[in-house]
Amino acid sequence: MKFIIAIVLTFLLAFLGGVYMQWWSLTIAAFVVALLIPQKAGKAFFSGFLGVFLLWAVLAWWINMKNENILASKIAAVLPLGGNAYLLILVTALVGGIVAGFAALSACYLRSVRK
Repeated sequence: MKFIIAIVLTFLLAFLGGVYMQWWSLTIAAFVVALLIPQKAGKAFFSGFLGVFLLWAVLAWWINMKNENILASKIAAVLPLGGNAYLLILVTALVGGIVAGFAALSACYLRSVRK
């Protein structure tokens, strides 16, 4: 149950941080959630990862649908993705998820050092 709550809180806090701050505010959200909800290191990483992965995947998909695949297809053509816009959305979500996962893992390790 704590795992799902951590995912949802990370999702919501990262979204709110992204509205009012820079993109890297997702690290603050994942870090704070991992500090407030004690979990083992693996679960902390994956809760931060999944929270932001889902957020960035949904946001990238939404932006892609709003401009009818034009921008994402052009960016995917520049990158070695073969012009596949959906692969670009996956890569975008993976990058955000990995950053948030490591932020949550750092908070978990900080919590264990303080004990």
